[in-house]
Amino acid sequence: MAQPKDPDPRAMLRGGLPDRYLTPDDIADMFEVPKETVYQWRKKRTGPPGFRVGKHLRYDPADVRAYVAQRKTAGRNAA
Repeated sequence: MAQPKDPDPRAMLRGGLPDRYLTPDDIADMFEVPKETVYQWRKKRTGPPGFRVGKHLRYDPADVRAYVAQRKTAGRNAA
């Protein structure tokens, strides 16, 4: 029996984020950007807020959802 394939991370963003902390790879996949861009966003404080767990960078799905909502609202107000 075939293993179910992991869902497309972008679909998770639309349909509900996973119930776990997200990695920089997850964020890069969701936004279709290189992982280096995710690290630059963190350095410049322009992307979704992340936090450290030891040496690992993680993102709370609720914070990512709020970041996307803020960007959508800002985009509508700029037009």
